Amino acid sequence: MSELQKQMLSELQDESLFKKAESFGLEYLSKVLDRNVYPTEEALENLSAFEEKLPDDTGNAHEVIEMLHKYGSPATVAQVGGRYFGFVNGSVVPAGLAAKNLSIFWDQNTAMQVLSPISSKLETVVQKWLTQLFGLPDRTVAGFVSGTSMANFCGLAAARYRVLQNNNWDFNENGLFGAPKIRVVTGKDAHSTVLKAIALNGLGKGNIEWVDTEEEGRIIPDKIPELDSNTILILQAGNVNSGSFDDFSSICEKARSQGAWIHIDGAFGLWAGATKKLKHLTKGFEHANSWAVDGHKTLNTPYDSGIIMCDDQEALMSSLHMSGGYIIQGKDRDGMFYTPEMSRRARIIELWATFKYLGKNGVDQMVYNLNQRAIQFANEISKAEGFSVLNEVVFNQVIVQCETEELTNKVIEEVQKLRECWVGGSIWKGKRVIRISVCSWVTNKEDITRSVNSFIKAREIAYKQIQLTE
Repeated sequence: MSELQKQMLSELQDESLFKKAESFGLEYLSKVLDRNVYPTEEALENLSAFEEKLPDDTGNAHEVIEMLHKYGSPATVAQVGGRYFGFVNGSVVPAGLAAKNLSIFWDQNTAMQVLSPISSKLETVVQKWLTQLFGLPDRTVAGFVSGTSMANFCGLAAARYRVLQNNNWDFNENGLFGAPKIRVVTGKDAHSTVLKAIALNGLGKGNIEWVDTEEEGRIIPDKIPELDSNTILILQAGNVNSGSFDDFSSICEKARSQGAWIHIDGAFGLWAGATKKLKHLTKGFEHANSWAVDGHKTLNTPYDSGIIMCDDQEALMSSLHMSGGYIIQGKDRDGMFYTPEMSRRARIIELWATFKYLGKNGVDQMVYNLNQRAIQFANEISKAEGFSVLNEVVFNQVIVQCETEELTNKVIEEVQKLRECWVGGSIWKGKRVIRISVCSWVTNKEDITRSVNSFIKAREIAYKQIQLTE
């Protein structure tokens, strides 16, 4: 046995090493709810400690963990707290975080059942739970991927396979060269990840048949062209800016009757379908063929956790097909047949734990609370001088604007500098806006009021700065 092997074997059995990492993590959690949301300038400058040459010799494991905690922990963004509204980043349900922590020690590869029987079983169970929770057809299967970007890719890959197969064209053998034309129809406010998935699938962004949208970003049903069996129609559950939902009830059944494949991009919004009071937003979405959604957004699972659901098992599995003489197919689920990756970490463990802990009612309460806090934010900021809410708050997104574009940009900068909360900007209908995404189960009424007060203070600072320059 080499000296390196001896050292690492000793560290593998060194409980103090892992307890130290755990203690640092617990220390972080004990402070994260009250600390500045974004790293301080000092913390950002201290990241220079990592700028070094790759060491020649093996180091000390304790020192590695200590360095990470000393310089890494202060330089994190406190998105697990209640005042991060910049992107649609959820916090973490404690049971899910603890389960991920345990799964790190297991270090499972979920490609095949023989590699990880526990992962195979949990993927099978959660697939059934998802189908029941959303009221989808029993034939629906799920693949557990890194996020909705990959889930959208998988959904469109399945759609591409089915459309071409219906034209007696074997995509896996022949590719797209000389293939029958596939039509892609979507709204003008489709998310950028949808466009990325279209490009990655070789369908070409330039071939998209764009459909007009109304002021909230919803696709206008009457503007959808006549569809056919060579068409992929992409709809949206939760616009990234306004949070709006396409009218699935008036679109999906008609599109299915025309033979089109319907894919729904529901990264954060699809979870409305798991609630009693918001379920109307997703009425009719069960008539689609594939659905993409994130766990790490609205469901508040740890990163990373994306899900592709598809009512055509053959299309999904065939579009992601792989084989090899060394492959050992299990008698139950082999996860690699439902995702692009073969080797893949067992993210299903924390997803299962989150569902197991919350149950149907817990999911309902958590998702609905995000909606209520977003409405509170909109109501409070509307009463403050110089702010306007531009969207109908139907889910968890709030779009805010100041009197001028210059002031809007300055307010974003000052809010970020104050670090009481964190938001980002966006462009909505040609206007520069502040985008607020309420996605953390931790967010309470006090967090909202505290954040609105930060906006008010930021506007006062920004307004004075602009006056001084005029």
